Amino acid sequence: MHLIIILGALGLAFGLRQFEVDGPYNLAERWQRSLLLFVSPPLLLITTAIAVICMGPEGQMFGLSTGWFSYLLAWGFCGWTAILILILAAQAWWSVKKIYDLPQIKVQGKLVRLLDNSILFSAQIGFWQPELVVSQGIIKTLNSEQLHAVLIHEQAHYYYRDTFWFFWLGWLSRVTFWLPNTNSFWQELLTLREMRADRWAKKQVDGVLLAEILLLMVSDRVTPTVDFYAAFSCTTPPNRLMERIDGLLTESDFSVQQNNYWYWSWIVLIFLPLVTMFFHQ
Repeated sequence: MHLIIILGALGLAFGLRQFEVDGPYNLAERWQRSLLLFVSPPLLLITTAIAVICMGPEGQMFGLSTGWFSYLLAWGFCGWTAILILILAAQAWWSVKKIYDLPQIKVQGKLVRLLDNSILFSAQIGFWQPELVVSQGIIKTLNSEQLHAVLIHEQAHYYYRDTFWFFWLGWLSRVTFWLPNTNSFWQELLTLREMRADRWAKKQVDGVLLAEILLLMVSDRVTPTVDFYAAFSCTTPPNRLMERIDGLLTESDFSVQQNNYWYWSWIVLIFLPLVTMFFHQ
């Protein structure tokens, strides 16, 4: 019976990922919809594995016996997810440790870590309290107004705690890399994250200026795709880059709106496997 539950969760996870990545929604609705469809399948599989482990290999459900195969399968999946988070955490800790070895300087009144490199680079790096890292190249290349715009954009990432939340989202993307549209939804969330930061920055600086800087930095970009980085020139496919530039040049609607409770009501699906524990005997 436990194997039937696991197969049902897998089928539901695959079904949720069959939805289109984007659609005729404003940016706020796209964010909520993409986030829900991205996180629900892996969380559903994790809760299913936890439920099977808690019920154990012995007993019955609805007159059907359980067995060791599904029990060991659940333990294997949970063990794999645990190993993944430990590896990612170790990589993140090592990178942050290296960042703390960089010298600190003040740029336009803000404390930043200085990277001794000629590339155009700026990023928030870390977890809940990330460090702002800028390169020698960006300080020497950009004028005062351009540098101010970049710092404002990075301040938006700090405000939304993007490095912290995308570390966990990156973990979930690795847990279910084999599900359909995982990378598509991941790229969508990265794009929307940057567009949200752009809109936040546009309240203080000119959007055209931000677009010009983005094109300049992307042409010189050597930005690693790491989950706990939030870089101004975040790596995105060309079509996503154009969407971001269009958002900078127009009045993109990414206002904080009331949550769509119809979307989030589907989060109940994640906890359905836990309910099955009450029927185990």
